[in-house]
Amino acid sequence: MLTPIATTIQGSEKAWTYIEVNLPSPKGESKRYRIIVVNRDGKLAEYRESMGLASKFKGIRQLNIPSMFEHTVDELRGIADELREDKGIDVAQLLETNDFKLE
Repeated sequence: MLTPIATTIQGSEKAWTYIEVNLPSPKGESKRYRIIVVNRDGKLAEYRESMGLASKFKGIRQLNIPSMFEHTVDELRGIADELREDKGIDVAQLLETNDFKLE
């Protein structure tokens, strides 16, 4: 099944999902691609752009942010920026056990 292509996107339009993944480029280099899935004429369409060589993103996890048309393209880009900068999850903070004391 072929996926339609979106050649342009607007920051204010709602998106289905946001993905950052390392893939081979047409020249064979490993590159990081941003894939944003949007609605085009009632069908899901992919917008892709290169973010540069994958080696620039060494140690940074690939991203898949589902949105289901709840977030705009700009909001998803902002979320991705925050996730890319995140160095890990503080499990104690997540579980709210920082102040846990046994008596």
